[in-house]
Amino acid sequence: MQPLVLVVDDEAANRTALERILVREGYAVIHAEDGPSALVQLRENPPAVMLTDLKMPGMSGLELLKASRATNPDLEVIVLTAYGTVEAAVEAMKEGAWDFVTKPLRRSVIVRKVRGAMEKHSLVMENRQLRSALARAVPDEMICRSAPMRRIIEEARQVADSRASVLITGESGTGKGLLARWIHRASPRRKQRLITVNCAALPENLLESELFGHELGAFTGAVGKKEGRFDIARGGTLFLDEVTEMSPTVQVKLLRVLQDGEYERVGGTKTLKTDVRIIAATNRDPEQAITDGTLRADLYYRLNVIRVQLPPLRQRLEDIPLLAQHFIARHAERNSRNVKGISPEALEALVGWSWPGNVRELENATERAVVLSREEIISLTDLPPAIRSHRAAPDSLTFTVGTPLKLVERRMIETTLAQVDGDKTLAARLLGITARTIYRREAEWRDE
Repeated sequence: MQPLVLVVDDEAANRTALERILVREGYAVIHAEDGPSALVQLRENPPAVMLTDLKMPGMSGLELLKASRATNPDLEVIVLTAYGTVEAAVEAMKEGAWDFVTKPLRRSVIVRKVRGAMEKHSLVMENRQLRSALARAVPDEMICRSAPMRRIIEEARQVADSRASVLITGESGTGKGLLARWIHRASPRRKQRLITVNCAALPENLLESELFGHELGAFTGAVGKKEGRFDIARGGTLFLDEVTEMSPTVQVKLLRVLQDGEYERVGGTKTLKTDVRIIAATNRDPEQAITDGTLRADLYYRLNVIRVQLPPLRQRLEDIPLLAQHFIARHAERNSRNVKGISPEALEALVGWSWPGNVRELENATERAVVLSREEIISLTDLPPAIRSHRAAPDSLTFTVGTPLKLVERRMIETTLAQVDGDKTLAARLLGITARTIYRREAEWRDE
């Protein structure tokens, strides 16, 4: 596309003369006869450069300059004036003008000034694009030096600009949600929304309604029509966390969306279309879930177009020092603490721990140490007791004979949740149950 220049002058002859000069130089030109008309053009056809007469009836060129810079900060403005005083030039430059030209206008001067303004505008736009690309190229908190994580980041860069479904697998706390957010931000859909649904946190009927929406009267409590997450995420990305926890009924409806882009709301008959990219995640082995009968094979193959397996933290120990320092800086600022580093003994303890909760557990442990530390350097005593003493197993529980089984179950669940900082997915894996069971039990305890 030709670079666009807006010419503003109350005299038609001057506008025509400038257009002839600029068109011969390869620029596209639009006109405005006064300030208000110019502001309309700036909104409807944003140019790279504006040439404006300084003295015009109504809104002056200086007033137009101020208004245009407020709405189009990247616009380069050249002021035209027959009153080539130092005062007028200085005032225009103070308000952000690129340069000024005195009348009568000379072709060589106009061409030189416009060319310089265009070069500056192009440089500003190029730098902005580079900063944007850099922000997308460096995943937030995907901090690493280990080879496995570097390969994963490179793979994520390659798949981000595609439409393909992505399945992220890995233990709880390895950063699956973080990677999903980065893939979305690096994709062409980044200007639209990323919607996250935790499939383990909702029972079947609520999850179906949450995803696809429902019509009035679809079920008890459906007092109105509700849009689902597929409606809200249209044009963007839908992140389905713990996708293997979906019921068979919801899996069938999801499969249809992946195949045909179609669905109906709960209780509805109208077929709706959606344009959503699916990123799914699970901390379970999907192949084992298929064998167990909890995951449909055809849904798995639709989700598994691109598979990204995040390694546990214990398999990327060389990343721990970098991650720890990153979390120290973050939580020192958030908690107003003057903590700047970590002692060799404390770092050795971090590297020697097994990290069942992975990166999430490391962040929690680091934040605790930052808050408790009285020095600028985190010491071994600032770390959680289990880490500094290298005890891999939680304390045992004892029960008296005759303790109701319901109470035993509750204490086991609550104690395990306390050990993993409330991470229900990890607690469920350690207990050999589903995360949905924990959510259901907690709801029952609240009712009691």
